Amino acid sequence: MVIRSSLQITLSCLKVSAGESWKVGTLGTWIQTREMSRVKRRLTHPFAEYLKKTRTKSHEGLTQDNQSFLSEVVRDKYVGQSFPPPEAEPLPLIRVTGSPLKGVPAKAVEWTPRTFRAGLIARNIGVYPLYNKDGRKVMTTLLQVLDNHVIKYISPEEYLQRVGGSKYKGKYPRGVLVVGADGADPRLFTKEYCSLFGPSGVLPKKALSRFLVSPGSELPPGTPLFANHFRVGDYVDVAGKTRDWGFQGVVKRFGFKGSPASHGTTKNHRRGGTIGSGRERARVMPGQKMPGHMGSEHRVHRGIQILRINTKYNVIYVRSTGIPGITNSYVRIFDTLIPTKFPKTAPPFPTYFPEDGVELEEDLYHESLHRFDMPSIDFN
Repeated sequence: MVIRSSLQITLSCLKVSAGESWKVGTLGTWIQTREMSRVKRRLTHPFAEYLKKTRTKSHEGLTQDNQSFLSEVVRDKYVGQSFPPPEAEPLPLIRVTGSPLKGVPAKAVEWTPRTFRAGLIARNIGVYPLYNKDGRKVMTTLLQVLDNHVIKYISPEEYLQRVGGSKYKGKYPRGVLVVGADGADPRLFTKEYCSLFGPSGVLPKKALSRFLVSPGSELPPGTPLFANHFRVGDYVDVAGKTRDWGFQGVVKRFGFKGSPASHGTTKNHRRGGTIGSGRERARVMPGQKMPGHMGSEHRVHRGIQILRINTKYNVIYVRSTGIPGITNSYVRIFDTLIPTKFPKTAPPFPTYFPEDGVELEEDLYHESLHRFDMPSIDFN
């Protein structure tokens, strides 16, 4: 009997459409592989998983003048966009004050609580406390929206054809918006990967993700997305990849109590104990809690309220400290799927477009929060 590892099975499944980077599998397909007694669910990269993203850095013997010339060529090609050049100080971020797509006619589609809008890609930059007006402390997580742009829109018909969803045809038609975040120097990526961003006219992005949207919520490629895509008080879902702990025992992985530390216990303090299933079933049942790999899985934290938005640096303060992922990791933010927490009024639809001559407040607070620029005690 030949035992194939989960990696070999995954690679064999992906080779079905390896010749076409935009066909089945490019939008994210769940692949189940069995490794020992645990069924692992792995989500393939939602976009261009068959393209090599980064290239090997090599000293090509370029002089300082040639390197300066290449930098000028890149800057002239991507006018109005800033990126950190390789092996140099990062450039200051350029804040977009107007929408380049203001003249594009929008479809007359009415927003409903069941309408799916696009989401954002943000970076988890830490935890920060806020205070209510009654003095209670509220812990929040800061999510910074970094240079989000729409890369591509895929129609519902094309999406159903790619994923092979003929049984869902005509039922809940939804398209796909591919969003990129955190633009970088094109010289850091391969030519094939940079070609994905040609129609949108933006810098190659470090992070890509897809969002299912309803008809009428689509956006043209190149549309910038800001933190004001959401409003203070709305509820969102945050998805990310949990911390990778590696191989761990049952005490750390599942919270087992362990064996007594005295009274004759020998080298059995942090073990799981018996894993038997009885006399007749002489095997270990699937799903038995045992030592193994911990973390590095996709998780979604649902129903989190937005308490504060910083419009200058595009930072969203969400009321939670359980955001999946480590600090500086990428997360996906989108409207919540919990029916009881749907917004009562229409949010910016299909997204927020800055208006020329209209300046927003730097910080937008929830009505329950205390602002430190306001008095806390009033004397009559």
